[in-house]
Amino acid sequence: MKKTYIFDFDGTLVDSMPTWSAKMLYVLKESDTAYPDDIIKTITPLGDFGSAKYFQETLGCPWELERILTKMDEYALPKYRNEIVLKEGVKAYLEWLRLQGISLHVLTASPHKMVDPCLKRCGVFDWFDNVWSCDDFSMTKSNPEIYRQAAERIGVSVEDCVFFDDNIHALQTAQRAGMFAVGVFDPSAAEFEREMRACADVYVETLVGIKNF
Repeated sequence: MKKTYIFDFDGTLVDSMPTWSAKMLYVLKESDTAYPDDIIKTITPLGDFGSAKYFQETLGCPWELERILTKMDEYALPKYRNEIVLKEGVKAYLEWLRLQGISLHVLTASPHKMVDPCLKRCGVFDWFDNVWSCDDFSMTKSNPEIYRQAAERIGVSVEDCVFFDDNIHALQTAQRAGMFAVGVFDPSAAEFEREMRACADVYVETLVGIKNF
């Protein structure tokens, strides 16, 4: 049984993907930037800064990075601080894992100013040994090295880690790094469910009632 569990935040622990996706589309529409239909799937592992750079360098967004990031915050910060809640079964599952002696961690593309207040308001922030943003590693979740470095910081081998995420790209990258990958269903990624089931070591529709690995 593995003793180190690392969780994504948006769409895995909290029901925030509608807000996260909306803030990205808000920026693209406000800046009159054309984007492909699968844009959310592409940028989810990149985080805010990585997505902003993608908007500029790949999609040709005319805004400066600072303006893009400011608009993201303007849209989403109030919702993370005051509205977004844990997904069904998350709190009970985390509590159960703690009783089993599992070491809990968060690795998310979202910045601390979004993540930390939300987890604290939901009453679970202190349950995690580490709450990491990609900013803490200066790389995105599309880079296998971030998973290796996370394991190194925890003090375990990457093969001893279980990683939960609702994004197929992040799952595949964590697997390449050597982690056991658990795909978590989220309505925002429903169209990719078949791909997720095929690539994940385990796929779950909810964290309600599942045990450890």
